[in-house]
Amino acid sequence: MTNKGKYYITTAIAYASGKPHIGNTYEAIMADAIASFKRHDGYDVFLMTGTDEHGQKIELKAQEAGKTPKEFVDETAGEIKRIWDLVGTRYDKFMRTTDEDHVEQVQKIFKRFYDQGDIYKGAYEGLYCTPCESFWTESQLVDGKCPDCGREVKPAREEAYFFKMSKYADRLIKHIEEHPEFIQPVSRKNEMMNNFLKPGLQDLCVSRTSFTWGIPVTFDEKHVVYVWLDALSNYITGIGYDSDGNSSERYKKLWPADLHLIGKDIIRFHTIYWPIFLMAMGEPLPKQIFGHPWLLQGDGKMSKSKGNVMYADDLVELFGLDAVRYFVLHEMPFDNDGVITYDLLVERLNSDLANVLGNLVNRTISMSNKYFGGTVEKTGVEGEADADLKAAVEGAYGRVLAKMEELRVADAITEIFTVLKRLNKYIDETEPWKLAKDESAKPRLSEVLYNLSEGIMVCASLLAPFLPDTAEKISAQMCCGLYDYDTLEHFGQFPSGNQVTEKPEILFARLELKDVLAEVEKRQGEKQA
Repeated sequence: MTNKGKYYITTAIAYASGKPHIGNTYEAIMADAIASFKRHDGYDVFLMTGTDEHGQKIELKAQEAGKTPKEFVDETAGEIKRIWDLVGTRYDKFMRTTDEDHVEQVQKIFKRFYDQGDIYKGAYEGLYCTPCESFWTESQLVDGKCPDCGREVKPAREEAYFFKMSKYADRLIKHIEEHPEFIQPVSRKNEMMNNFLKPGLQDLCVSRTSFTWGIPVTFDEKHVVYVWLDALSNYITGIGYDSDGNSSERYKKLWPADLHLIGKDIIRFHTIYWPIFLMAMGEPLPKQIFGHPWLLQGDGKMSKSKGNVMYADDLVELFGLDAVRYFVLHEMPFDNDGVITYDLLVERLNSDLANVLGNLVNRTISMSNKYFGGTVEKTGVEGEADADLKAAVEGAYGRVLAKMEELRVADAITEIFTVLKRLNKYIDETEPWKLAKDESAKPRLSEVLYNLSEGIMVCASLLAPFLPDTAEKISAQMCCGLYDYDTLEHFGQFPSGNQVTEKPEILFARLELKDVLAEVEKRQGEKQA
């Protein structure tokens, strides 16, 4: 496999205030799929994720739980890491904003900004939303409430340090205009330019005095560094950035990031504040920031107060890991919000995973065993359906790659399933059961099963970043290793004479919606008891 160079990808770091629901977890799964595809495609990938652990909200939650903030975040960060591991996130580093090296660098960055004249002391007066840790003006409120989360805001005034955002605004506007790929999708770029940058940036509050759970400002210890300067810096501190110029070899190799993957609700912080901080540090900007849509439960954003929260561990227990990964990756549009319901999960599992994929693998292996004792042999006896099938299989990698380069993960998976459907159609076209009745047609039948086996292995290899367990199961049943991506455009790698497994295992068992809903109700009852 040719080395195509480094690829550094990050997620937003999860706020350690509680257990993440499936809407939060979707981002970790998507980041893993993109990172894994890049690895398979020959890139030297580094995926970083982690937890954002400071702030007033955590201080209050810790008090309610009768714990110190550090005890509280140790527990919640552990739970977030457990969920990320459970859904198969193959990260290279899980960083925490309570890590000592991060704390030290944030303090250095803050002092450097102050010494450069980028930060000054003032007082903040405005309407404050505690859950979002954001100040708002009256005009920014929506129906008198926080425009981000819809909760109550309270008047607040406190001494704070401010960052001179306006000093760098023109430079940022120029960068965005000259790099159209910088903010994706385009709708998010337009929103940032028209709603925030062009009307003029307010200076940003970067310290707080009304709570203590944060990184202390070294030269004014009644202040703690405010969440965004602290949290956003993780993308460089986590790979060894040093403000004094002694950054690690890893930092020098990886920065700038190739992709920051974040939710659309925090795009302002990542596309305006973070680039400006980097400009003030004299560091290059990330190559691309992608603000993905939300995964909604039914018709609304998940929230504990609404009682409509789905958790990844519950879903994995009910449906299996790869079925959950398939659903969240395949059902999320590029630009608009996706919807998750039990009905849709069951429908997708039954129609796509059990019927299209599972049934194809099962039938192919079963026919290989029934007609040839499990031996799959290439005979070269071609038929009229073969050329079209081979073209579909050989072109699959190119079509999937084109979608992944635009981060259209759902469309990439659809391309693979289009080939799987074509393989199912090939069975109908060639009618192996009829060929088996004619001894003279056995060489043709063998070629048909060889073509199906090859198509299945190409699709399994392409599915590996998205459905890793399933790809490995298919590989084991076909008794053939997954293919390198730089070989996928050449039909005919399946070893002729290969022996497939004797008894194919069902990849995805069909489910009845009524049984799933009954199990969900039972579990909810047990939790409430």
